[in-house]
Amino acid sequence: MKLCIVGAGSIGGFIAALMAEAGHEVSVVARGAHLDAIRDGGLRLDFEGRRITAAVEASDDPADLGPHDCVIVAVKAPSLPGILPVLGPLLGPETPVVTAMNGIPWWMFDGFGDHDGLTLRTVDGDGALARFGNRERLIGCVIHIACDVPEPGLIRHNKLNRFILGEPDGTLSSRVTGLADAMTAAGIGTEATARIQQEVWIKLLGNLPFAPISMITGAINDVLAATPDIRRLMLDMFEEAAAVGMHFGLEPGMTAEARIDLGGSLAGFKTSTRQDYEQGRPVELDVIVNAVREMGDIAGIDTPTIDIVYALAAQKAAIAGLYRYDSGLAEENQTA
Repeated sequence: MKLCIVGAGSIGGFIAALMAEAGHEVSVVARGAHLDAIRDGGLRLDFEGRRITAAVEASDDPADLGPHDCVIVAVKAPSLPGILPVLGPLLGPETPVVTAMNGIPWWMFDGFGDHDGLTLRTVDGDGALARFGNRERLIGCVIHIACDVPEPGLIRHNKLNRFILGEPDGTLSSRVTGLADAMTAAGIGTEATARIQQEVWIKLLGNLPFAPISMITGAINDVLAATPDIRRLMLDMFEEAAAVGMHFGLEPGMTAEARIDLGGSLAGFKTSTRQDYEQGRPVELDVIVNAVREMGDIAGIDTPTIDIVYALAAQKAAIAGLYRYDSGLAEENQTA
């Protein structure tokens, strides 16, 4: 398979290194010092006690790489509007585009029951994502893995190794099962589902409380889950979101207590939202938190705890210049 990974950071780099080691023809779109390191010494991955060094073609311009059999987009949501319009050179007539990312995707309600065609302004406010080419190219991907980039060109696997692929229209296609089989054979724990929206929602219910609260407090997952007052706050957020999801036909998958325990079991884990904040990168508050608030508004279900946590996280990130939150002090700091 000729495969391109757009965004060869912690998640994309993990996929790229293992697929290249398995014999696939892999290219990556990266930038800056990370791109330079990949070009100079290959893409390195520390995984299961060994160091993998994968020779991959790397560029910061998709036009340098040509058409591929499959493209996996593994960038954070704030980068998507700038990425999707430049994917053209990577795409052949039948090339699928896999979106491997956290939060509510712009295609969440495509073909999804009574809510087919619903677009969330918090996810795609100006419609730029909805204008992306042929929507039939899209494959959803839910990621359950913890990796980081300790230095340019090096990916370090920390915990978990589970990816879930699915068609937004609810079919179990051969292209999804074929890609899942190829990834699994490369050592990437991958499964196919006919209910990708449900899997997106279950993952979101874990991200929703931990991501913003970890960014606000600077605490790791196990500390958050073990602190009584913080735990109560996260349980309330889960329950509010679960009620919203039920309106849209999305099951919570487990109890609030079980979900917070699961997140807390990742001892020492630092959420990607906290990592982004600490490293001065735009934070994914819209697709992880604000989208749930909008869904609540549509459903007529109040989300008071989520609203408060969002306001605190959004203002903190806005003051740091990492998020646009048009309210009060945050807006004044952004325009000062």
